[in-house]
Amino acid sequence: MSKDKIFDDSRQKVTDFEFNRAVVSVFDDMVVRSVPFYLEIQRMITELAADFVVEGTQIYDLGCSTGTTMMNLDKVINPKVRFVGIDNSDEMLKSCRKNLKSAGITRDIELVKADINNGVLLENPSVVILCLTLQFVRPLYREKLVKSINDQLNENGALIVIEKVLGEATLFNRMFIKYYYDFKQANNYSQTEIAKKRESLENVLIPYKLKENEVMLKECGFKHIEVFFKWYNFSGFIAVK
Repeated sequence: MSKDKIFDDSRQKVTDFEFNRAVVSVFDDMVVRSVPFYLEIQRMITELAADFVVEGTQIYDLGCSTGTTMMNLDKVINPKVRFVGIDNSDEMLKSCRKNLKSAGITRDIELVKADINNGVLLENPSVVILCLTLQFVRPLYREKLVKSINDQLNENGALIVIEKVLGEATLFNRMFIKYYYDFKQANNYSQTEIAKKRESLENVLIPYKLKENEVMLKECGFKHIEVFFKWYNFSGFIAVK
């Protein structure tokens, strides 16, 4: 696992964040050091998915990145369940394909390049996963995407969402951001790296408040919605059709 030094150069000009070759090469280190309890979140996703998946259906990982979620799912999900990973980054898909092969996974897996801002076509899905992905979908298209997922999910199917969120009140939002930056510093990111990444993500990652996400899921037709993970400005939701 290569160490994330993407924003280490203080002289480097900041541009909008993208999942290019440089980011993909350090992504696994980046996400573990940048997302609180990331490995535990992955375990929880696997646990929840296992309870809702149905033999003979498909699990969709939207924004599959380097394949971590699918590799974890493969250990516990019935081999007759097909996986579909979707990502809009060629470099991510290349890394994902390599990792799945190295892990010796033999089940039927399809990797698709697509931009979910333009919608997504699902076939026989019992579980759909958006792990740190929905926050990168433009707000203009976000509700439409979630409604489309609900419309296509099998009855009693589940949508699992991990998101960075805003605090409900300005006071708490400031506090949570401070605690989050403290967390990143504890994981050996410098103040320069933190500031430059924040600037890079400013126009790319647009979080909603926790309650805004819950309302959106309800208005898109999900019957049961629960927060299963919360750490300051990160949350995990499960919504069942």
